[in-house]
Amino acid sequence: MDSSLFYICRIQEFKVALSEENINLKTLRELCFNGIPFEGGIRALCWKILLNYLPLDQTVWESFLKKQREVYSQFLKEMIIQPGIAKANLGLSREDVTLEDHPLNPNPDSRWNTYFRDNEILLQIDKDVRRLYPDMAFFQRPTDYPCQLILDPQNDYETLRRRVEQTTLKAQTVNRNRSGVTNVSSPGKALNLYPSNEYEVLPNGSEAHWEVVERILFIYAKLNPGIAYVQGMNEIVGPIYYTFATDPNSQWKEHAEADTFFCFTNLMSENRDNFIKSLDDSQCGITYKMESVYSMLKEKDLELYLKLEEQNIKPQYFTFRWLTLLLSQEFLLPDVIRIWDTLFSDLDRFHFLIVVCCAMLILIRQNLLAGDFTVNMRLLQDYPISDVQTILAKAKDLRDNS
Repeated sequence: MDSSLFYICRIQEFKVALSEENINLKTLRELCFNGIPFEGGIRALCWKILLNYLPLDQTVWESFLKKQREVYSQFLKEMIIQPGIAKANLGLSREDVTLEDHPLNPNPDSRWNTYFRDNEILLQIDKDVRRLYPDMAFFQRPTDYPCQLILDPQNDYETLRRRVEQTTLKAQTVNRNRSGVTNVSSPGKALNLYPSNEYEVLPNGSEAHWEVVERILFIYAKLNPGIAYVQGMNEIVGPIYYTFATDPNSQWKEHAEADTFFCFTNLMSENRDNFIKSLDDSQCGITYKMESVYSMLKEKDLELYLKLEEQNIKPQYFTFRWLTLLLSQEFLLPDVIRIWDTLFSDLDRFHFLIVVCCAMLILIRQNLLAGDFTVNMRLLQDYPISDVQTILAKAKDLRDNS
């Protein structure tokens, strides 16, 4: 069968699976494992199901989505607009500046204290989202659906971008990097193509996609104070938002922000232990997962395992980033999205991620066996194979033969 015909048949299979009143998750997972078509918004829809956002019963979708989007709009009002109102009223009325609400009030529960604490988190988020996928223009472009609630010209609400511009706190004080040894942003991708002062400033009433991502992360941080925001979360929200914000169906695309927020929250509820430093050494923490990559390698390719051990190349030197960021820093965005099709569709997605990491090592075994410490570290920090189909096929092979 020629490839275009095969592709049309695949799209048809997806359409059939997605037209069931009660979606059969097992069938859908099997289809998605081999990659999801973008056409007709199929991928965006499948991700919403695979990330446990949309219920399997299609008859309730309409009421469910309406409710979720209202909830999100409530979050915007409470966490972004309310502080903005307090700010907009300041200077207009003096009576509200009592000791209780004075910027210098030492009470840790004072509104101002919260505002300043939030600003520290916001500065870190801002720094990270402005750098999202610098090699593609998408995140710098204006969204077709700016948040009317916040940009309403009738109101003088403060957008997060304005809040950052007005905050004089030194951004340097905020550096919540997760681990001493690892550089979270990959050397190849850290080329700062956009010096911070050369952003194109969009006209009033419009906002760039990165600002939407910033809002999603800020609200997540406010609702999850135990973890708040850790560098790298921007890399996880980016591909989800991109997938939803480029959905060919405008009735879905219009709500990309709210839908991304809930899908990201669900994904983080499975992945958040990787971001919590105190859990690093527990069974659910990142150290255990990094070591799992090596124990699997030991079982699948003893020679390569011993070589890395002998060179003292510890798994945390490179798998920390691979695992916490779900490989989003190792490949170009379209390839990351393709890997995530498979990861999201796997019943045990984080175990499969470990298998993928192991496959990545075995695929470059000849280079690693020949290289010294420096050469090998460079290979692992800037992974040489860009064809993700090969990697996923190898991972499937490893999994099926265990």
